[in-house]
Amino acid sequence: MILRPFDPWKSELCTCPPKLSLNPYTGCPHGCLYCYASSYIPRFGVCRPKADLHKRLAREAAKVTPGTIVAMSNSSDPYPPKEEELRLSRGCLEILKYRKLSVQVVTKSHLVAHDAILLASMRACVAITVTTLDDSISRRLEPGASLPDERILALTSLAKAGVPVSARVDPIIPGINDHEIEELVAAASRAGARHITSSTYKARPGSLKRIISAFPRDCAALERLFAGGNRVAGSSYLPFEIRAGLMNKVRERAKMVGLTFSCCREGLPSDSGANCDGSHLLALCRNDGIWQECDAAP
Repeated sequence: MILRPFDPWKSELCTCPPKLSLNPYTGCPHGCLYCYASSYIPRFGVCRPKADLHKRLAREAAKVTPGTIVAMSNSSDPYPPKEEELRLSRGCLEILKYRKLSVQVVTKSHLVAHDAILLASMRACVAITVTTLDDSISRRLEPGASLPDERILALTSLAKAGVPVSARVDPIIPGINDHEIEELVAAASRAGARHITSSTYKARPGSLKRIISAFPRDCAALERLFAGGNRVAGSSYLPFEIRAGLMNKVRERAKMVGLTFSCCREGLPSDSGANCDGSHLLALCRNDGIWQECDAAP
């Protein structure tokens, strides 16, 4: 199946609304040190297009109720460098638009902005992960992903085109990017984001070692912090008081600049009316430069 129910962790901490998951590619070239998918997808660093993707999607999408949310993508980024040539994700968007399905795109790539006009013409929202504004940190932490400035520009381009956008300020890793919270939220707001989704780093087998190896001085205390937390759905969590403190800091900054806030798999509440994944933005349309409920737009 190309379209699958979204519930990768089967955890009570996952509060996403019902939706389907679509990954046009298997594997991802970003090489993010904190990646959870690399722990269960073989050869994850090698990006492979799905065979007969568009034919299979067209057949399955025809059976899905219009308006159903399709999240693209939750495991492998839908906009790897290969997308510029293959345009698999764009083809998927065209099929989903034809079937009147709602689409939530999640990416770390600036290439998503190439589809801004298409996304603005359908029921869609885009979430771009912005983990740091520091190129040197980004190149060590997410070596194959678009640089921070490119992602911010993509947010700006999408918002100007009329696509509701959110920024995923996650994961927050103590000692690496926790000092950037204020700047990250401010940059997302200036770019036109309407919502912030955030989370703390959850250590998976192997990922903690990769991060400590890449940031030996910055992460001297990180391993000890996880020793005081617990395990949920195969991931090691930071102690609750640390997670709550970081999430409250993001929440406060988001509120100061007029953005809604939610957090991912933290066991903490989101803002009233906001979905944890930012998919509530699907209800927004831009009319004469003003964001409003789609049904209320002329």
